[in-house]
Amino acid sequence: MSSRQNYLFTSESVSEGHPDKVCDRISDEIVDLIYKEAKKTGVDPWKVRVACETLATTNKVIIAGEVRLPDTLCKIDKNGDKVINPAKFRSAARKAIREIGYEQDGFHWKTVKIDVLLHPQSADIAQGVDNASDEQGSEGAGDQGIMFGYACNETPELMPAPLYYAHRILEVLAAARHRGEGEAARLGPDAKSQVTVRYIDGKPAEVASIVLSTQHLDSSWDSRKVREVVEPYIREALSGLKIADDCNWYINPTGKFVIGGPDGDAGLTGRKIIVDTYGGAAPHGGGAFSGKDTTKVDRSAAYVARYLAKNVVAARLAERCTIQLSYAIGIAQPLSIYVDLHGTGKNVTEDQIEAAIRKVIDLSPSGIRRHLDLNKPIYAKTAAYGHFGRKAGRDGSFSWEKTDLVKALKEAVAG
Repeated sequence: MSSRQNYLFTSESVSEGHPDKVCDRISDEIVDLIYKEAKKTGVDPWKVRVACETLATTNKVIIAGEVRLPDTLCKIDKNGDKVINPAKFRSAARKAIREIGYEQDGFHWKTVKIDVLLHPQSADIAQGVDNASDEQGSEGAGDQGIMFGYACNETPELMPAPLYYAHRILEVLAAARHRGEGEAARLGPDAKSQVTVRYIDGKPAEVASIVLSTQHLDSSWDSRKVREVVEPYIREALSGLKIADDCNWYINPTGKFVIGGPDGDAGLTGRKIIVDTYGGAAPHGGGAFSGKDTTKVDRSAAYVARYLAKNVVAARLAERCTIQLSYAIGIAQPLSIYVDLHGTGKNVTEDQIEAAIRKVIDLSPSGIRRHLDLNKPIYAKTAAYGHFGRKAGRDGSFSWEKTDLVKALKEAVAG
């Protein structure tokens, strides 16, 4: 985020029915399915491996990638070989599409054709992940890469305000649609939002512009009618931040939006990584989350980086914190830890925070999975409205949003 004190900053969000988010949801349903079947059959969840990509277009979904599966997800083919059984994968995808709400001619959960093109994980990758070369008995990272975590004190969830409110608009509208509430029941699953926040003295002061494009099922509606339906929900979503008197509203600015979702535009897993993280307010390492088990540091290390940054801010060691981690394939421990407090540190330096992090947590893939308890079917709910700034669930979901490391960080910095 800008170091200036007075400026405008904008972030966008997309709904659960956006074509790319449909694909993220299906990919994460596959991850959850494999964890569920592993638990059901007594397979060690530490051995689960998934890297699943989904493509969706008019009446077609393609699921591809590499996996290591429990036998319940396999079958014996005519040659006597064990192969992947597509039935449960197709069922998981249909369930996701149904819950999102797609029942249109060009994309309907009952009739969409689903191809499952999963294959076993590469033995070359497996050997590096299963046994780290730098730390025998521990997992190595599933790939090389850099991951960032970020937190700031702009909202109670310690998230940047523009993204938080862009998500909130779509969540409120989706909830009303699913409840079948009045004319909101005639909204479609596909939507995008964008919020511009005016910062004064470095703090979010008011909403300067609002953009919403939402699918609607009634073809007679125009932009004016859509605004009439959605404006009360937008105002509810923005109740925590003033809407400027001269705020610019752009609701369905191109007019009608009836054909939506994968029928209107093809979707692909992993194309909304800025929506998934910090809305452009912080750097991004480039790796997507959905469809991956947590040996993939694209996911697990980004989660723990957020966890650490959030705990630094929650501990009031800084008002803003960015953390970068880097990994190499087959190596357990991160190659580097970098902290930036953006000049907001409270009697603490970046060097002290970096040293404290190494004391309070094991940042190997095994250590992250163990500390955050990630070997669970908790990922489908992460696929829409951001992976961060959410409430930790009783089922173990969003464990990286807990602030239970505050005391340990303070003690490590002081000691």
